[in-house]
Amino acid sequence: MKKVFPLIVVLISLSVLGIMFIQMSWIRNAIFMKREQFEKEISSTLLQTRDLLHDRFLVKQGIQFLRDQATKEFDLRDFTTQVFSDSEIHAAIEKSLNKNNIHQHFEYSIINIFKNPVAKSDGFQMQDMANAYNITLTPDNSSQQETLYLLVKEDKSYIIKQMGPMILASIIFTTIIILAFALTVRTIFNQKKISEIKSDFINNMTHELKTPLATISLAIDALTNSKVIGDQDKIRYYSAMIKEENKRMNKQVEKILQAARLEKQDIKLTLQKLDAHEIIRKVTDNLILQVQEKRGTIELKLYAPMHEIEADDVHFSNIIFNLLDNAIKYAKDDGPRIIVETEATNNNMLAINISDNGIGMSKETQARIFEKFYRAHTGNIHNVKGFGLGLTYVKALVEAHGGKVKVDSFPGKGSTFTITMPLA
Repeated sequence: MKKVFPLIVVLISLSVLGIMFIQMSWIRNAIFMKREQFEKEISSTLLQTRDLLHDRFLVKQGIQFLRDQATKEFDLRDFTTQVFSDSEIHAAIEKSLNKNNIHQHFEYSIINIFKNPVAKSDGFQMQDMANAYNITLTPDNSSQQETLYLLVKEDKSYIIKQMGPMILASIIFTTIIILAFALTVRTIFNQKKISEIKSDFINNMTHELKTPLATISLAIDALTNSKVIGDQDKIRYYSAMIKEENKRMNKQVEKILQAARLEKQDIKLTLQKLDAHEIIRKVTDNLILQVQEKRGTIELKLYAPMHEIEADDVHFSNIIFNLLDNAIKYAKDDGPRIIVETEATNNNMLAINISDNGIGMSKETQARIFEKFYRAHTGNIHNVKGFGLGLTYVKALVEAHGGKVKVDSFPGKGSTFTITMPLA
């Protein structure tokens, strides 16, 4: 599975790059073909202009009906544009351009064999001849030679305008493809992450439920033993063990159900005025035995002058419990050193800092610890139990109370969780 994801990303990347290359090639070829088409239209315009001037010359000479092409060429041997006014030449060129669907501004000049202008528009400069299209107006048997130079302005702009809708559509669809690719890759990595989290959750859940089930099974086997059946003390002992392990399993199941309710936003708060210091002391008293068993300490620095908050009693107790429990779980071998400190903030909130000397977290872990089922990697420490739901619960409930939670940590240096709760 680990090799499949990079392969999919590489294949999709190559596909997108290929599509972009084909798209760019198509646009480039389309522009080239459009330019060729434009040049053909100009060439057609020049031919039509010449034919139109020839016909008008013959009309001016009183020749209106021609028997064949050879006769026409003979009659045109004295052709010259000098018989036309500038407006007539301009009108003939404009008519031919419009006929070829070219409506741009143009300039022209008609040059004789001595490179002198016979007629020209006001905007035509001699240096424009290098960029102008040209055609010889006089026949081969003519006694004088005249060449028409036609300069059509904004050639590139014309082509881009003609291709504009297709280029725009191409850019839009290419952008959509790139965005779809980025979304696909992101979805793939998210699915990969979810798959890994799900696997971890199943492993953790199996481990958490397997232990009490094994204990219950052994206790039941012991109760059926003939030596135990007659001993009331042992029956009570094993019954208590079964009850305790059953309670433990119920607690684990309740955690999972609680996470489901959080996801559905189905948690209802019963807000009331609470003494935060009193609840912190009560939760600390319940955990002090665990801390002492690990040769650790909990120090309370409850110095906030105002510590009455508006919160749900059960959920606020659970928030403090989860944070302290986390500090105990991820303590170093020399025992947890936990400090709980309160202080008032400027914006009418109570800040509660829970600091420890544990294994700490990297920046990447800090960014993800509030995700459901996510559990920090503990290196060679394999005795940390849980589903990765505690901090998710803390964040959801603190925010439901209108507060905030943040973490400051460094690997090997410990962590500090800070929650802010609104004062009553």
